[in-house]
Amino acid sequence: MDDKHMQIGEVAARTELSLRTIRHYEETGLVAPSARSQGGFRLYTETDVQRLMVVRRMKPLGFTLEQMRDLLDATDRLDGDDALDDEREALLDRVRAYERAATEQVEKLRVQLHRAEDFAATLRARLPETASSAGA
Repeated sequence: MDDKHMQIGEVAARTELSLRTIRHYEETGLVAPSARSQGGFRLYTETDVQRLMVVRRMKPLGFTLEQMRDLLDATDRLDGDDALDDEREALLDRVRAYERAATEQVEKLRVQLHRAEDFAATLRARLPETASSAGA
């Protein structure tokens, strides 16, 4: 194995995804190992890690596997040199739509987080002060 390839354990550590999750994403076609070792172990590149990071970031925002696959396809095609000008604009429109959806979801999550913080503060205010909090 050379410096360009990583085994699945290293990829899991870098992405903070479980081995099982990475294998699931492979089964669903979101990411595929770039190579296999002579012993049959999956080998990944930095590009593969970046694809997994896109998936990891999309998941908590509620994107489906199909949407993840669609965005990865669009970005792969944009990164390729063979995209025609008219196709390029359509691909950029797809990416823009995902950016808008992500931004909307982030805002909803901010509202939820603010409400959760308010709730925790309300509970904290109901608790009697302890010696450690009184001295702090």
